[in-house]
Amino acid sequence: MQWGGRTHFLLAIVRQIDELPAVFITFLAWSLSEVVRYPQHAFTCIGSCPYWITYLRYTAFIVLYPVGLFTGEMWLMYEAVPFIKKKNLYADFFSAFPFTYYTFVRVLLVLYPFLWLKLYLHLFKQRRSKLRKHDKKKMK
Repeated sequence: MQWGGRTHFLLAIVRQIDELPAVFITFLAWSLSEVVRYPQHAFTCIGSCPYWITYLRYTAFIVLYPVGLFTGEMWLMYEAVPFIKKKNLYADFFSAFPFTYYTFVRVLLVLYPFLWLKLYLHLFKQRRSKLRKHDKKKMK
């Protein structure tokens, strides 16, 4: 779901509409999460990942994910709705459906927080699992 959401956001919204405000907030949140994730993965692969990096990887999302989603992706999609209607974006593709891309994005904006919540709660489960494993290793 996350990959689909990001791909739609980048290819369908940001790439097609020049008039949108900067996507700085979204890209900053996405980039910061990757800056934490990749070193943690690399250290884990070589078998010596410091606890603070693991902790940061499984904690930073608590702030970065909502910031990237609400003040980034959803805000920009909301701002894009008038442009989508004005330009009649993807009219050819959506002619096969009983709704337009404009309607699709408006419905998506309503559903986005609920779909996102499922992913967000999953990250908390991963966090609990990974940090608990690390704490058990520390005790041994």
